[in-house]
Amino acid sequence: MGDSEPMVAQTSVAEPYPLDGYNNTASNPVPETGSTAVAELAGEAAAQANSSYELPYSGDGSAYPAGGPDSVQQAQFSAVNESKQDIGVPDANDASGVVGMEAAESAMVSSDHSSVNGGVDTSGLENGNAPENVDSSADEKQLTDAYAAVLSAEEDRLWSIVTANSSDFTAWTSLIEETEKVAETNILKIRRVYDAFLAEFPLCYGYWKKYADHEARLSSADKVVEIYERAVQGVTYSVDMWLHYCIFAISTYGDSDTVRRLFERGLAYVGTDYLSFSLWDKYIEYEYMQQDWARLAVIYTRILENPNQQLDRYFSSFKELASNRPLSELRTTEEAAAVADAVSEAIEQGVEGEVRPNAAENSPKHVSAGLTEAEELEKYITIREEMYKKAKEFDSKIIGFETAIRRPYFHVRPLNVGELENWHSYLDFIEREGDLSKIVKLYERCVIACANYPEYWIRYVLCMEASESMDLANNVLARASQVFVKRQPEIHIFCARFKEQAGDIVGARAAYHLVHTEISPGLLEAIIRHANMEHRLVC
Repeated sequence: MGDSEPMVAQTSVAEPYPLDGYNNTASNPVPETGSTAVAELAGEAAAQANSSYELPYSGDGSAYPAGGPDSVQQAQFSAVNESKQDIGVPDANDASGVVGMEAAESAMVSSDHSSVNGGVDTSGLENGNAPENVDSSADEKQLTDAYAAVLSAEEDRLWSIVTANSSDFTAWTSLIEETEKVAETNILKIRRVYDAFLAEFPLCYGYWKKYADHEARLSSADKVVEIYERAVQGVTYSVDMWLHYCIFAISTYGDSDTVRRLFERGLAYVGTDYLSFSLWDKYIEYEYMQQDWARLAVIYTRILENPNQQLDRYFSSFKELASNRPLSELRTTEEAAAVADAVSEAIEQGVEGEVRPNAAENSPKHVSAGLTEAEELEKYITIREEMYKKAKEFDSKIIGFETAIRRPYFHVRPLNVGELENWHSYLDFIEREGDLSKIVKLYERCVIACANYPEYWIRYVLCMEASESMDLANNVLARASQVFVKRQPEIHIFCARFKEQAGDIVGARAAYHLVHTEISPGLLEAIIRHANMEHRLVC
């Protein structure tokens, strides 16, 4: 993303997403639109309501539903119960596999692989959940404040601008550039500006990478890991973010298991992304370096299960691998054992079974005895060819949507109407497919590119509510109202109505109060809706 692009206030020009069930005005004492006289009446009612409680609401982006982000990640996939045999590794389409991987990650973080995770809690990753650096010592914070007191005139000017208007992207990027120029070796100054900027714009993966590079140049590997861990919480569904982290791990750690675990963490989130080929390519390159042909074959098999921009290339590469290595090197230990057991069982029974193995070829009932190695290899390839054909069939249904996505990353510049409408159409299609895991992942991709548009966050919340995934719905609403579109009254008005429907009257009042006092004082729509809510409560 460009460093000097002007900040533009984004308002959607696409058709507003209908808020079914959230605009029922049957019990309203006054219309949702009205005259100045109506506004005065509603304002009086709202003022009385606001004076009756303390405001338990914050716009700092740190709130999560009860249970914290761990419960959110679990809830994200709890509705998907497809059982699917595979090749002994988590399937990126299988919700239970992803949840299982996350549980394993939590254990890994707190045990023998803390070197890669830097002792940072990696549970509950979501786009926008970018915690501030809370590990800094009091002495370091004191030093940071001391360094901050010595600012160039330009730094001081730019800090004043972003302090007054923290959404001024151009001023932020100018401040970063100025800080890097005048404080080239001052890591404390650099940390201060990057921490402040990324708290405001956590989806800017390129700046996370630059921050990590500064830490690598001026600090330690542990600090680099800390930044990358914060980065993958800030922009969890970014292929590029995970790619940069994995490249760092490859260059830093000699333990192949540690590197593989990091690849698997990233692929659990972005492995089915249509543009995930760069991360898969790096994983393939790494396993080629290790000359672990069975692992490499497993990777190709996993890729061939899902649509991918480079799917044809991967199938060709897989066939080339299969033609150059003996089947004994391509099968995992588990696959080889399953085949041997099946052959032994068939011989004992004196019966040849029909060969119909699944994608992992791990069911003894589906493996026959008496085949030559060439026949076994042919069947091994055929199985994966069928997977490839199935993926291509689904690819044909989504390629129009995918090619219409011109800007899959976050930027402050507005998206064009066609691209906004394409996201709605793509979401319509995926929702009809009914796979919650796919639905969630597409929404997470969408709210990276469309982060500044309340309508997509609102749609996401309503979709999760309809799927009875309330923990995730509340998490999405918190991210929208406290991080990404926190300055737009539309999201807070929706938040108030959503919380009222859920019985959280205190939360609903807090959302209205925030609009009245900070976001848009005097906004007629908010005043009337708030007054109508108070009327409903006493009826």
